[in-house]
Parts: sequence; C-alpha cells; structure tokens
Amino acid sequence: MAGRIEDYAVLGDLQTAALVGHDGSMDWLCLPRFDSPACFAALLDTPEAGRWLLAPVSGGSATRRRYRDDTLVLESEWDTPEGAVRVVDLMPVRTGAADVVRIVEGVSGRVRMRTELRLRFDYGSVVPWVEHQAGTLAAIAGPDAAWLRTPVDVHGENRATVAEFEVSAGDRVPFVLTWAPSHEPEPQPIDPFGALEDTERFWSAWADRCTYDGQWPDAVRRSLVTLKALTYAPTGGIVAAVTTSLPEQIGGSRNWDYRYCWLRDATFTLQALLGSGYVEEAAAWREWLLRAVAGEPADLQIMYGVDGTRRLPEFELPWLRGYEDSRPVRIGNGAASQFQLDVWGEVLDGLHVAREAGLSASVDAWDLQQALMDFLEGHWDHPDNGLWEVRGPRRHFVHSKVMAWAGADRMVHAVERFGLDGPVDRWRALRDMIHADVCEHGYDSERGTFTQYYGGTDVDAALLLLPRVGFLRWDDERVAGTVAAVERELLQDGFVLRYRTDTGVDGLPAGEGAFLACSFWLVDALHGLGRGDEARALFERLLDLRNDVGLLAEEWDPRLKRQVGNVPQAFSHEPLVNSARLLSGAHVTTRSQRREMRADGGGDGRRSAPAPRSRGGAG
Repeated sequence: MAGRIEDYAVLGDLQTAALVGHDGSMDWLCLPRFDSPACFAALLDTPEAGRWLLAPVSGGSATRRRYRDDTLVLESEWDTPEGAVRVVDLMPVRTGAADVVRIVEGVSGRVRMRTELRLRFDYGSVVPWVEHQAGTLAAIAGPDAAWLRTPVDVHGENRATVAEFEVSAGDRVPFVLTWAPSHEPEPQPIDPFGALEDTERFWSAWADRCTYDGQWPDAVRRSLVTLKALTYAPTGGIVAAVTTSLPEQIGGSRNWDYRYCWLRDATFTLQALLGSGYVEEAAAWREWLLRAVAGEPADLQIMYGVDGTRRLPEFELPWLRGYEDSRPVRIGNGAASQFQLDVWGEVLDGLHVAREAGLSASVDAWDLQQALMDFLEGHWDHPDNGLWEVRGPRRHFVHSKVMAWAGADRMVHAVERFGLDGPVDRWRALRDMIHADVCEHGYDSERGTFTQYYGGTDVDAALLLLPRVGFLRWDDERVAGTVAAVERELLQDGFVLRYRTDTGVDGLPAGEGAFLACSFWLVDALHGLGRGDEARALFERLLDLRNDVGLLAEEWDPRLKRQVGNVPQAFSHEPLVNSARLLSGAHVTTRSQRREMRADGGGDGRRSAPAPRSRGGAG
C-alpha cells in the first residue's frame, strides 16, 4: 500500500515531478511531462503498478529527512542497529533527457541496502522489455525508453530489477534513471555528483532572489519553491498539483486529475510571485495565460494543459485500485468544458494585477481583455457551474456574479488609471448593475449573510472573497455577517469546508475534507475585520498541517487528522504566501524596484505591500 499523502516529498525538474515516501519508495512519476502517463503508479495501486524503492534492507520509515536548505534536493536518513545511511534524491533541471538521481551515502557503520526498480509504463499497464548492456539496464515499451546506470550489480527478479549491497561510512553509491522517447538514441550519461552540485546551485540561486521580508520566512520560501516546482518551464504554466485521483475523502469518488493549469489560480499566483520578487516567473505565467486564452472569448476554458492544450477528455483507469481503494482513478478532467462565469473575471483581474505591478504593457493583452469583457457583458446574468465545478444543475452562484463585477471594475480602472481606451461609461453602468443584482438576489437580509447562490440558504467559503476583491468594504456589516455565517456553518474542527456537500448542490456523493485555501481565506477575513489575534492563531494552525518537509495537499480531514486530495497543491501554497504577507505586513519589492526607490531617495528601498484590493462598491 502507498503511504499517507503527507508521507511524500516532491522532486522536480521544472517539467515533471516525482513523489518519494518516508520508506524510500518513489511511488509516482510521470514522464516526460506532468500530464504524461505514469511510469511509477504505486501511489494509486500496489508496487506492481510501478515504483523505485531504495532503502535499508531492514525497511521502515526514514528516521529523519529534509530538503537541503531552499532546494528540491531531498535527504532521507535511517538509523539502523548496524549504522546510519543517507539517500539523496534529486531531479536535475532538464536541459535534454529527463533524469532521476539517487545517491546512497554511508554515514556510520556498515548498512545493507536494497534497491527495487519496477518500471511500468502507461499507468502500470505496460511491463517493458528489459536487457542489460555493459553496466546499463535498458527498458523499452512503445514510445517509452529508460536506462538505469549504477555501479551496483543489479538483476531481474519477479518482473523487477533488484540488488542488495552494503555501504560503509564515507561511501557514495549513485543510481541514475534516464528517460527518452524510444525512437531516439540513448542519451549521453550524466555525472550524478556533478548533477547534484548543479541542482543544489540552481535552487539556491533561485531562492536567493526572494525578497519576502515578513514573518514565517521558512514556510513562505518553501511554498515558493513548491510553486516553482509546479512550473512547466517551457511555457511558464503552473499545474494545480503533480498527481491525479488522490481522494478528497478516503474511499470516496471525488478523485480528480489536477495535472493541468487552472485560470482561477492566476491572480493568487501572480500576487504570491510578484509579492516575493519573482517578476520573471510572474511574467512567464502571464504570457502563458495570454497564449492559452487567445481565440474566441466564448471558448474560454477554466483550465488548459501545460502547453495550452484545450482538449482534456476525462476517462477512467479500471486496472488501478485507487489510493486506499478510492475509485475511480481518473485521467483528464471533464470540468474543462464547464461554463464557469467567474473565470472571465479572474482572468481580467489577473491581467490587471500584472499591469499594476508594472509588467511590460501589451497591446495584445488589452485587445484580449476587451474581447473577454464583451463576452462578459452578454453573459454575466447566465447561470453557471461555479468555481467549485459542480456537476449538478447550473445556478446563479454569488461568487461568479461578484467576479463578473470584478472584471468590469478592473476594466474601468484600466481606463481611469492607465489611460487605456474603452467604453468606460458602459462598463461603469454594468459594474453598478451587477453589484445591485448581487445585493438584491444574493443577500439574505433576515440571516444577515450572502448565500451560495441566488434563492439559496446555504453559504459558501468563496463568499469570504467578496471584500478581498473589493466588492464591499471590510467594515460593511454584510461582510461581518457573512464571515460569521461561514464560521457558524462551515467550520469543522476550526477549519473551513468549501460548502456543505450533503445538500446535493454539486451532484456528487457527500463527503470531503476541509479545503485549505478556504481556511487561508478565513485568515485574511479575520485580519480584515480587525480580529488579528484570531487570524494569526488560525494561520499557525494551518502551518502545523504541513508535512515534515513543508508540503500541503488540497484538503485536511479533521476526523482522520490527515491530508487528503492531490499534492502538493498550488491552491494551498499560494494563499499561504499571500496570507503570510498580509499578516506580517511584508514589503513587496523586486531588486529593480529597490533600485528605483533608492534612486528616488526612498531610504532603505522598501515599498509597502499592496493589501488585498478594496475598492468599495456601489452598494
């Protein structure tokens, strides 16, 4: 069986990622991209579906493990009766073929180790043909080929490549697994020790660019490194997670493929990156966004492939039993074809954030924004599937309407503040119309709260975002009433559910954990309402949910006290960074901004971080 979700650490080469458990087993790896078929799929089945174990023969979990400083170089150490041993895992940032490097280091005594490599292409369904070639193991099947290079004498056993060997203090034994398309020549071997140095140097240099100067710096920097690890370098797209079908409820059916790029993440991601000095990454994400959504505005999707692919058909893999028997295992995501009104507003908001931050102006970007706005004008009053991608009937979700308002608001401000050309009077009128409509149909005056959708009685954690996007001020009594309703109806063990799944609103069986992004939104809301001590207490409780190497999945199951959902989750790490900035009053500067401030006589070169935007509203 696979380990608990929080047992896994992530490795990555900025094109794909692997998950390594406490027991030294690499149970998930897709090659050559995040969304490619897995060659290690034990995470969703048994070891027979593919894995790579490298650990002491005596087995057991690592005594301790850590990332080397602010890198993705993982060290796992075991203390055994015979001595201590360390396994160093990494994926070199790719310049050609994809490589996974594992180095066994003797720390003390003499420890007997075991390696067990089970390559299974196409999500565990294809066992490759394997042969030994002068110290190299070669495996091939269909479009995939892989080579294992190591000084250890390996052999075949029960459809796996295995070996046992001993290491003494000071020994260093390397293993390198390389993947390439089967029709191409065998890649030149890399130097594993040189690759280790290069990889450590790359991540250290990247982390040194961080300008965050607030509290909880270690947690923030680890979340930023994780977001970078979720980046597909060739395009700048950022996947929601590296996994598919990790359940939102153990044994349940809410199992989705998250190896794609959601437009909804755009604003949160840009705020986290720009607020920490990563202008290049923010610009690359903005450019990916522009390319992905280019075309007919009516065809805008909520998510795309890492290269902008639009067709993400959803299907099931019946041969995989699912994580802890959580079926089905899904590939692709049918929600890509849903109508989610809020995404138009999210994209307009994200591009506005980029413009406010000073990213280079683009005529094409403004043309696109106007086209998106034209569509929004004609469709804002249509029911949709909402940001939670419900598979039940479409409804007039309040959050969706508010984001339509935000889209109109950002277009008005683009004209007013940046002098861009557009029918600003018409957009102002639309903004006021949407605002009035939401306040009339989406607010329950008797209970003093906004509701999940027009005519409904339930609340939704996304309502916490209303003041954050500027729809109402924090001191509006309707905001306080809505936050109180969310606390009253959606808190479970102090953490926030997205909504009540037992109402049937999403057309799926009830049951899931607390959505971590929603709990970070409550942190921001408590801060906005002047409840600073409560906000900090909740934030630190959320930090305590991270695993031993600082990673968060999508949700937390308060009953089982464990992480659930796909991992590591961008939509958990983005709000962690943004909430930390908000609570600590962290300054936002890039190095170029600091130079500008110093040139202007700005003292220490610091510039205050923009708080979550609150532009008021017409209501």
